[in-house]
Amino acid sequence: MTLTVGFDLDMTLIDSRPGVASAIDTLAREFDLPMDGSHFAEHLGPPLATLLGDAGAPDDLIPHLVTRYRELYPDVIGRIAALPGADDALAAVRAGGGRTLVVTGKFEPHARLHVDHLGWQVDRLAGDLWATGKAEVLRAESAHVFVGDHAGDMRGAKAAGVLAVGVTTGPYDADGLWSAGADVVLEELTRFAEWLAEHTSRR
Repeated sequence: MTLTVGFDLDMTLIDSRPGVASAIDTLAREFDLPMDGSHFAEHLGPPLATLLGDAGAPDDLIPHLVTRYRELYPDVIGRIAALPGADDALAAVRAGGGRTLVVTGKFEPHARLHVDHLGWQVDRLAGDLWATGKAEVLRAESAHVFVGDHAGDMRGAKAAGVLAVGVTTGPYDADGLWSAGADVVLEELTRFAEWLAEHTSRR
């Protein structure tokens, strides 16, 4: 049976904080809003509109902020690097004859820009999905494992009935990921290839 592994994108495969912070700071200046990009970028995971509301943006302004953010974001792609171990994690799945998915809450065209910029080949990319919303794609692709940094990722994995692997490179520490339903918690993706080898040997 082919092993299919899904990965979240923001703070799992990529450190999007520098680019997000820059785009949010630009929004704050343009719309005269008291938002701090660095603080905003420490809470990535939920949909952009939710994060903007949490940051204090007026409800009636949020659709305009989302539109402008999406215009600004392609210019920051080059400032966003892969997290340590991301390349090796994807390569480890493929080396074993497996399939890789990227299932993310990020606007899908932006997610595609990242994947292309980093030269990653994935079998499916699905964006605009959050928490349990990721389960439909994971089930449709017969995923066995989903890797993410957020409690929402753990909930999505459990809703799909797949193994939930948490990494502590995002806003949640190990305890938070365990509490959200993680089956495995890794410090970062540099530990993933070794874990995957052990996991596949047991299968």
